[in-house]
Amino acid sequence: MTEPGRRRARLAAALILLVPLAACGQRPVAPLPVLPPTAAATGPAAPVTTASAPGPTTPATLAATRRPPAPVRPGPTRRGTPTPSPTPRPSACLGPVRYDLVLADTELSQFRSLCLTVGGVLRIQGIGPGEVTVDREELVSRHYEAGVVDVRFVRAGTVGVRIPDDGVTHTVTVVAVPA
Repeated sequence: MTEPGRRRARLAAALILLVPLAACGQRPVAPLPVLPPTAAATGPAAPVTTASAPGPTTPATLAATRRPPAPVRPGPTRRGTPTPSPTPRPSACLGPVRYDLVLADTELSQFRSLCLTVGGVLRIQGIGPGEVTVDREELVSRHYEAGVVDVRFVRAGTVGVRIPDDGVTHTVTVVAVPA
């Protein structure tokens, strides 16, 4: 490249850098207000006001108005070895809820298993006292009142809940996972 060509290239690079600065003028420019992600996703935006005093915009004031970077999730520790999931609860589990099982409306031969989080309750409605049994008493707490049996799962594990119906005993396998 010749000397006049190099000068033109340097001049063009300098103009590209100076044009945005010249367009701003001497008046300081404040950063645009930013809505939090929850407000933007919930509906129409309300007018945003900033409480900052007018002043020159510096890299420090710009850094103060920006959101912190998203946390970095750790990758695999070794190639081919995935890291454990942050939530051990399977997505098919219902959580610590009360599951109502109305015997008059339910075909027990079709109801075989259930997954709850520890603290969840299986409420069996329409049965007599002492008819519902479990195979692991140490994992549950039972209560009977007025034709309703509440089986609360107090520890993690698998429990077989046996429910008699028309001379046939049906077993519902309940998996209780930690919260």
